[in-house]
Amino acid sequence: MSLHRRRRALASGWFARVTTQWRTILWLTAVWVMLWGDLSWGNVLAGVVIGSAVITFFPLPSIAARGKLRPWPFLVLVGRFVSDLVVASFQVSLLALNPRHTPRGAVVGVRLRNPSDIYLTITAELSSLVPGSIVVEAHRLTGMLYLHVLDVETAGGVEQVRQDTLALEARVLRALASNDELRAAGLYHVEPAREAAEA
Repeated sequence: MSLHRRRRALASGWFARVTTQWRTILWLTAVWVMLWGDLSWGNVLAGVVIGSAVITFFPLPSIAARGKLRPWPFLVLVGRFVSDLVVASFQVSLLALNPRHTPRGAVVGVRLRNPSDIYLTITAELSSLVPGSIVVEAHRLTGMLYLHVLDVETAGGVEQVRQDTLALEARVLRALASNDELRAAGLYHVEPAREAAEA
């Protein structure tokens, strides 16, 4: 039995990989055309061939994701991320310019609500991109993130770091997760009449 229970088995054979990962091939083709800066049939064909070769010779395991993109929660996620980025940048700058204050760093463990690889990765990346904290370890089987915080006092304390990380995960899930995943995480809130209609 594999330790990585949440990963689907990789499609066997080059034809199966190419047909099941056609979106990746399209993305690689678009990147190829942009790199050349010329939209022509030759570049598109070369991009498809190279994308297919990458999928065939350098296969990555598939990650199960049943989510759906919700535009308004996605805009909230992006807007809050940009806001956090600006605020944290000023806080770290002030911290660096204040010689009288010695930052007290800490490593904080946070158990996420959803164990999916994709949401754990997105939450970890967004946490690391905000100045003042970086994910030093992510344990995928338990859904634990370990963040190093530059200054616990500026961040509001260890418990506040945990709450902020869980709030970030909640925004990620509301923007990208399916209704079933939101229910499992305790984040799916809907009026009783609408829930009865959906049932």
